[in-house]
Amino acid sequence: PGGRRQPGPGARSPRGPARRPAPPRPAAPRALRLGRPRPRLRLVGLAFTLVLSAFVVRLLQVQAVEAGTYTAKAEQNRYVVHTLTAERGGITDRNGVALATTEDAYDITADPTMFTRDQLGVDDGPEQAAALLAPILGREQEELVAQLRPKNTELRYVRLARRQTPQVWNQIKDLKSALAKEGEADKSTVNVLAGVFADPSSKRVYPGGDLAAGLIGWVDSEGKGGGGLERQLDETLAGKDGTLRYAQSGGRHVPTAGSTGTPAVPGSDIELTLDRDIQWAAQHAITEQVAKSKADGGYVIVQDTRTGEILAMANSPGFDPGDLAHADPAALGNGALQDAFEPGSTAKVMSMAAVLEEEAATPGTHVTVPNRLHRGDRSFKDDVDHPTWYLTLNGVLAKSSNIGTILATGELGETQREANEVLYSYLRKFGLGEYSGLGFPGETKGILAPPGQWSTSQQYTIPFGQGVSLNALQAASVYSTIANGGTRIEPTVVRGTKGADGRFTPAPEPKKTRVVSEKTAKTLARMLESVVDDEEGTGTKARIPGYRVAGKTGTANRVDPATGKYHGYTSSFAGFAPADQPRVTVYCAIQNATQGSYFGGQICGPIYKEVMEFALKTLQVPPTGAEPARLPVAFKP
Repeated sequence: PGGRRQPGPGARSPRGPARRPAPPRPAAPRALRLGRPRPRLRLVGLAFTLVLSAFVVRLLQVQAVEAGTYTAKAEQNRYVVHTLTAERGGITDRNGVALATTEDAYDITADPTMFTRDQLGVDDGPEQAAALLAPILGREQEELVAQLRPKNTELRYVRLARRQTPQVWNQIKDLKSALAKEGEADKSTVNVLAGVFADPSSKRVYPGGDLAAGLIGWVDSEGKGGGGLERQLDETLAGKDGTLRYAQSGGRHVPTAGSTGTPAVPGSDIELTLDRDIQWAAQHAITEQVAKSKADGGYVIVQDTRTGEILAMANSPGFDPGDLAHADPAALGNGALQDAFEPGSTAKVMSMAAVLEEEAATPGTHVTVPNRLHRGDRSFKDDVDHPTWYLTLNGVLAKSSNIGTILATGELGETQREANEVLYSYLRKFGLGEYSGLGFPGETKGILAPPGQWSTSQQYTIPFGQGVSLNALQAASVYSTIANGGTRIEPTVVRGTKGADGRFTPAPEPKKTRVVSEKTAKTLARMLESVVDDEEGTGTKARIPGYRVAGKTGTANRVDPATGKYHGYTSSFAGFAPADQPRVTVYCAIQNATQGSYFGGQICGPIYKEVMEFALKTLQVPPTGAEPARLPVAFKP
C-alpha cells in the first residue's frame, strides 16, 4: 500500500529484458615520448668534425710538414741500390804471363722449401737432387741432403757451393732443362732441381797452380787478399766498387724511370819482376831435393845483380792457392821471407869483406890454422879434423875454415871489443837485422844483437855465421851486393802497375847503399871463385862449363823452431855468375836434411848449378871468355 512493489523473482523490467554488463575496456596505451633530436645530432656532428679534423691535420702533416720525409721513404722503397763489384786486377810475371787472374763464376744456391713433398709430390726430393748435384759440385751427397732438408723449415736460401765455373752451372742448367722437358711429356717425372739457382760471382784463378804461391798468396772466401802479395797489394788489386740505382716495381726493373750510379773502377794489374820460366826451374829443383833429402823444407832465390829485381822466389813444400782446402796450413806462408835461420859459412863473405875493406889483410895474407882454437870459454874447430893448415886468406874462404875466419876478423880491432864493433857495422850495411824493403806480410828481419850484447861465444861464432839469423832473401842480397861492385840495391818484386786506362806506371827506384868499395867487391869475387874452381874448395859441384862461377857453401847448426834448441842443419849455397861480369845471383837453403849428405856444397851446390845454368840461358848471358884468377889457397911455411 501506498509504496513501490518490489519485483519478484523472474519478473521483467518494465523497460524490457535485462542487459548483461559490458566487459571492461582495456586501458588506453600511453603515448611514446621521443627525446629531443638536436642534442644527439650535435653530438654526432661533433664526432664527425673531430674525425675529419684529425684527417685534415694528418693530411697537412703528411703533405706539408713531413712531405720530404715521406717522399724519401717512397723513393727508398721504389728505388733499389745495387753494388757493382769491381773486377780484381791480375798479377803477371815480367813478360806478361798471367800468374793470377779473375774469371766469371757462380755461387750455386737452393730454396729448401721447393724440395718438400708439398712442392714436388715425393718424399725423397732432397735425396734425388743431392744424387745429381754431388758429382758435379764435388761434395758429399749426405751434406747436400742436410742443406736441402734443414731443421728450419722456413729457410728459403742455402749456398751449396761457392765460386763454381760457368761450366759447372751449365751442367746443372742442362739437367734442369732435361728434367723439365721430361716432366712435360711424362707427368710422373719430377724436376727435383727446380729449386736450384745460381748467383753471379767471380773466382780467382792461378794458372800456374803452386808456381810462386808463397809470394803471390791467395784470396779469402770474400774475394779479399788473404796472404802474400794478394794481401799486401789488396787495395791496388781490388779497385773500387760502383753503385747502380734504379726504379723497381714488383721486384722488376722499370726502364722508363731511368737509373743513376757510379761505375765500378777495376783494380790495377800488377807486373812482377819474376820470370815464370826461371821460377819454374827454381821451384822444380828445390822440390826434388827436399823430397830426396827428406828435409823439412827449402828455398831458392834468384836475383838480378844489376837491378835488385827478384827473378824467382821458390819454396818447398808449397801449396796451390786455388785449392786451399787441400793445402797444408804449415806451408801457406813464404819461408824464404818468413823463416829466420843461422846462415853458417855463407856469412863468411861479410867477414872477409870487412877484413879487406879495413885493410886488415889481403887475399894472400898467411893464416896458420890449428886443429883447435881456444877462445873465451870454448874450443873451436872446423867441420873436419885436420893437421895444422897453412892457408892464405883466400884459402880460409875456399876451405871454409871457422878457425881461420876467427883469426882474420880478430885483426879488425886492437881489442876483441873493437873488432866486434867493426864487424857489426858491416853486417848492418849488408842488410842484416832490418827488413828487406819489400813490405811483405810476416817478413822477418832476422836477429842481430848489438855487439855490446854478444856473449863470449858469439864474439867468435858470429864471424862464421852462427849466433846471428837472417832470411833467404837477405842472404841472397849479400851476394848480389858483392856482385854489384859493393853497392847494395834494395830487393824488389814489383816492376809496376797497369791501370784500367792501360797506362803502365813503373815502381819507384829502389834504394841503393854503398857497402864496400868496388875494389873490395872485385877481390871478393875472385876469392869466391876459388871456392868453386879450386880443387881445395868446398863448392866444386857448382861448376858450370863455360862460365866463371863465384860461390860459397854453408852448413850451420839449425835451431828447431818447435823446441828452440839446436837440432839438424841448415845447408846452403850462395853465389853469382859470371864471376867477372856478374848478372845473376842464386841462393839455396835446405832445412834439416835427414837422408844423404847434409853439407851445403853437396846438396845445395847442384841446385845452384841447375838453376844458374837455366837462368843464364834464359837471359841469354854469353859464356865467360877469360880464365879464372886462381888465387893461391895455401902457402908453404
